[in-house]
Amino acid sequence: MSSLFPAPTSGPVLASPWPAAPEPRALLMGIVNVTPDSFSDGGRFDRPDAAVAQAQKLEADGADILDIGGESTRPGHAMVPADEEARRVIPVIEALMAENRQRIISIDTYKASTAQAALSAGARIVNDVWGFQRDSAIAGVAAAAGAGAVLMHNREGIDPALDIVADMMRFFARSLAIAEAAGLPRARIALDPGYGFGKTLEQNIDAVVAIDRIRREFGCAVMLGLSRKSSLGVITGRTVDERLASTLAANSFGLLAGADILRVHDIAEHRDAARVIAAFAARAQHRNDA
Repeated sequence: MSSLFPAPTSGPVLASPWPAAPEPRALLMGIVNVTPDSFSDGGRFDRPDAAVAQAQKLEADGADILDIGGESTRPGHAMVPADEEARRVIPVIEALMAENRQRIISIDTYKASTAQAALSAGARIVNDVWGFQRDSAIAGVAAAAGAGAVLMHNREGIDPALDIVADMMRFFARSLAIAEAAGLPRARIALDPGYGFGKTLEQNIDAVVAIDRIRREFGCAVMLGLSRKSSLGVITGRTVDERLASTLAANSFGLLAGADILRVHDIAEHRDAARVIAAFAARAQHRNDA
């Protein structure tokens, strides 16, 4: 890490359709799982009305982006056919956009057809947990729509002997090449180190520590998505519903490492944490520059 206290406004600036931060802090992406089997809240918001109500709550709590997903990506999850995934998410996106056309909605999918349907319904960002490397058509769909994108590092399995940071760098280089070939500029792309995806506990930590390197090497913003993840339970011994404190601690470290966006379940608490981190980091930078 080049500095424990990077300037809050330094580094890559995301272009439209990404929102500008409404205050000096990281962007906050609120998670809305329209699924029966997500690891944290599966089944709680799998009806359109419940999902819309949760999205409205997250927005009221300070979410800048609403991330709508119709397929669980927890370890061992079952793949959901594209038509079923769309059936789950499109009514939610349509209802939210009918209420407020200014909302910034992200579609959490790696399938081109679901992304296309969601973008047509009003979503503006494609959050792909396979970094455009699972469905060859999705990069073109995002580029043609003028969408933003999150490209996440992922692996089919865990290899404890692997240099995970080197693997991430190779993966992101491939993903960005796919995006560039499709006509999607880096200014509309955030990279996600993929905490909890194909990594050991130590590799997950290494991935967060590498955020500053990712930003410097690729010139892209970085999103961190570790909310309530099982590795935090390994460290603390807490169940999934008891991991707010550990999530806040890990995300605070991620912010100090340079994360630009936090994808979380608990928006209000993370808005406070992001505000405090930004204030302290700005003061530290001021003293360093003096």
